Amino acid sequence: MRYLNQRFAMPWDEVRGLLTDIGTEELSHVEMIGTIVYQLTRNLTVDEIKKQGFDKYFVDHTTGVYPVAASGTPWSAMSIQSTGDTLADLFEDLAAEQKARKTYDNILRLSDDPDVSDAIRFLRAREVVHFQRFGEGLRFATDKLDSKNYYACNPSFDKNCGC
Repeated sequence: MRYLNQRFAMPWDEVRGLLTDIGTEELSHVEMIGTIVYQLTRNLTVDEIKKQGFDKYFVDHTTGVYPVAASGTPWSAMSIQSTGDTLADLFEDLAAEQKARKTYDNILRLSDDPDVSDAIRFLRAREVVHFQRFGEGLRFATDKLDSKNYYACNPSFDKNCGC
């Protein structure tokens, strides 16, 4: 949702397209993770649910897929950033991809299911590609930015910046 919302304020078609492409692909990642979670939990017995600490989730959602963090915090739009500032948003996107990669690294440390691990490795590899593409987008945007709008050199805030 972050990338698809940021695209509206992006001033260049090239970076707007990048946000659209990656945002669309991320929706497929949600589908893949949801499918994995459902396949792993759909046939759990009540005893297995209790033993694995899944009982609080089960009370509200049975074995339906509901987006929550490992801590139990439900997903909310408050977790996305869309500032309308090209650089702030792209740096946020780079950080988000690194956080996703780290999360997949941690899942791989815990997973003993080869099918789950293979899917997670695929998703992790895509996050690395997204990070690289956002880096390209950042370089493109930095080259295009008017010096008056570039955070490191704004003469209206700093008369000595040399712009």
